[in-house]
Amino acid sequence: MPRYLVERTFTDGLEIPMNADGVATCSAVVDANTKQNVTWVHSYVTTDKSSTFCIYDAPSPEAIRAAADETQLPIDRITEVRVLDPYFYV
Repeated sequence: MPRYLVERTFTDGLEIPMNADGVATCSAVVDANTKQNVTWVHSYVTTDKSSTFCIYDAPSPEAIRAAADETQLPIDRITEVRVLDPYFYV
């Protein structure tokens, strides 16, 4: 399955509390993704919490957009990527 980098901007900052509300928020994203055969692998968040760079496995960018529409997550850009492992060359 293709892997994608999804870039998002949160103008008010991304806040996911470390409690049951945060669990519910993340679970809702995972559930919406499952409906589209999308897997959220992990995300990187900038220190000011204004941007995220998320790694997804998905059948297409359209599937990622459909899942994001359901959870009302913004998408700035979706780029198909491949892994480059520097240890392969050592």
